Amino acid sequence: MNEYEISIYKNSKDLPTLLQGNFFHSLELFKITERVPSDTPLMVIATKHGEIVGQLFLALHHHRTFFPPFIYTHAHAHGEGLYNPGADINAIFPLMLHAVTRYLRHTTCLYIEFSDITKKMFGYRHFRKEGFFPVAWQEVYNSLHSKQPEERISEKTMAQIQHERAKNVDCHEARNEEEIKKFQQLYKNYYRLKLRRYVPPKEYFEEINKAEHAKLFVTTKGKKVIGGCTCMFTNDNAYLWHLASRRRRYALLHPDTLTVWHAIKYAQQQGCRHIRFMDVGLPWKKNPLREFFLCFGGKPEAKLRWFRVSSKIFNKILKWIYKQ
Repeated sequence: MNEYEISIYKNSKDLPTLLQGNFFHSLELFKITERVPSDTPLMVIATKHGEIVGQLFLALHHHRTFFPPFIYTHAHAHGEGLYNPGADINAIFPLMLHAVTRYLRHTTCLYIEFSDITKKMFGYRHFRKEGFFPVAWQEVYNSLHSKQPEERISEKTMAQIQHERAKNVDCHEARNEEEIKKFQQLYKNYYRLKLRRYVPPKEYFEEINKAEHAKLFVTTKGKKVIGGCTCMFTNDNAYLWHLASRRRRYALLHPDTLTVWHAIKYAQQQGCRHIRFMDVGLPWKKNPLREFFLCFGGKPEAKLRWFRVSSKIFNKILKWIYKQ
């Protein structure tokens, strides 16, 4: 008989008292997702003798595209979950993975995605067993504890930042609803041609801006929002996410550069040991976003993202394409 009991929750009112220590698998993120019209939260909980020993959060994002006309849902988990000290992660994670995969198999979820796994090979055998396939992914992170950010950044990038400040370009926490609305529209336009990219609605960024462990930064020129990003803070790390800017319209002002630099300095001031840049992309030989982040003194890191498509035929085809 299995000593662990696995439960799945969709409503925060039904949740027991959860473990704390990881924003991406927290009650805070669950409630944020719950208040976003286009999202549905899922919390997978493992208990042993009535005590929570592990939890895994997934957000179900509901997509609507007009060209081509398509409506679908995808589930996304950031990391392998949160566990009690001393808990047997290698025993608990496979049970939670199996439970949520089986649960989503009976929904309209088009595909499941796991990203930002701490160790590259974590859960490899268990993901394979559940029908997932790995895709090589690129990540970049900056250390903030051994050297000052000013010692790592390239001279060219620092010169761009000084030029922006001289032109009265400013980056700060979003101050009002209007700035949040303008950033969401900017983000939507920035990724309008990338069909797989999920664009959160304005409500999501409003919730992030009010969260205890997250911030929304906007870069402005006068009253115009020309860039921005979100930052999440957990386990002495900062995670830069949702980066977008009007870099073509304001190419000479480099709004993306000032946005990233502000996030780095803010993370350092909060005592973070690292800042990690999310969604860097595939490890192509020429990856402009990776090269951009490396200008701040970051280090590249090879990781895997895991996917499972609901269609067995397409899943087999993608397994063959991305075979590792």
